[in-house]
Amino acid sequence: MNGRISLDTNIVIRLFKNDLLVTKALDTITTICLPTPVIAELLFAARNSTYQKENLKVYNEFINACTVLNITRETANLYSIIRLELKHKGRPIPENDLWIASICKEQNLPLFTGDAHFDTINGLKVVNL
Repeated sequence: MNGRISLDTNIVIRLFKNDLLVTKALDTITTICLPTPVIAELLFAARNSTYQKENLKVYNEFINACTVLNITRETANLYSIIRLELKHKGRPIPENDLWIASICKEQNLPLFTGDAHFDTINGLKVVNL
């Protein structure tokens, strides 16, 4: 991998745990992007942890070092298309993952994830680990 990539929450968590497969895969990436739902999930995880203050500091430092991908009107349009396609396939995915996929499709960015259900989304570039 090289260039720009968007990270799913599970990959960021593995990165924080110094997972060698994740760190090696990200070694050549120049720009790490985070969709806003990923940021929300990370901040929830930090606040929900035993070490809230320490984790919020670490998570916010990481978030600040990344490019944030916000939700736009076009994201909402793509969300509706993806959700309907998945409904017709009988393969719904979690709500936040719909937003993450929509943002990545809009930005034409690959999504680095550990979740196989992203593979069912037409036109989404997925990097699985």
